[in-house]
Amino acid sequence: MSILLAIFYGIIQGITEFLPVSSSGHLAILQRFFGMGDMETDYFTFAILLHLATLTAVFIIYWKDILPLVPAFFTMFGKFFGKNDKARLSDSERMVLYVIIATLPLIAAYFLKDYVEVLSGIPKAIGAILIFNGVVLFVSVRFATGKKSINHAKPSNALIVGLCQMLAVVPGLSRSGSTITGGLTQGFTREFAVKFSFILSIPAILGANITSIPKMFSDPVPSDEIAAYIFGMFAALLAGIAAMKLLMYISRKANFRIFSYYCFIVGLLTLIFA
Repeated sequence: MSILLAIFYGIIQGITEFLPVSSSGHLAILQRFFGMGDMETDYFTFAILLHLATLTAVFIIYWKDILPLVPAFFTMFGKFFGKNDKARLSDSERMVLYVIIATLPLIAAYFLKDYVEVLSGIPKAIGAILIFNGVVLFVSVRFATGKKSINHAKPSNALIVGLCQMLAVVPGLSRSGSTITGGLTQGFTREFAVKFSFILSIPAILGANITSIPKMFSDPVPSDEIAAYIFGMFAALLAGIAAMKLLMYISRKANFRIFSYYCFIVGLLTLIFA
């Protein structure tokens, strides 16, 4: 793998992981129309490292929100099972609880993954799903008037967001787009819907890749490609940070219909030329 190709893969991964346009859908399109290799097959270790690089972007952007979640995890369980079980949960403890609740549906997604991944090899299906993803984003604007933040959200709201995340196992359906839309339908503010989506990506990305880490040892990084891997990871990190900052800005200043138009165009072109 050349350094330029690694950087290109890193940029695509970093941007599409967090913008609501589907990273899996874009990779499938690149493989079909540009003859690019299957990341999971040809560059397995590199694909895992890119995901971990984009995960690092979440920690960099939201470290002030994430750091208190570590002690909150333990104090939350202390309130549930200890003598102080009726004490009111803090905002950080609520966030931990809701992230856990929203992550639970991914257990079902794990068993569905092999069945839906076959769609990656069907370009017309990817095009149709991207158009549907655009419809979801377009409709989400109608719900973007919520007032709920972490201290007003309920466990049932988190579960709905988690079910939306489970559906995003389908290639072409954006994880961030699904979870943000799910949050908006539950009355979350746009800013909180985006924040919850990004923090929710931590267990989602870890869960999707941590079981693959042992396999990385059977697919070591070629010595002549170490530099390419490093550049690719750095590109994914920077692109991920930029994508997150852009989405945070849009959540404050505008709506997500610009991404729906993009998905309509890419999906339609895929249907026409596939």
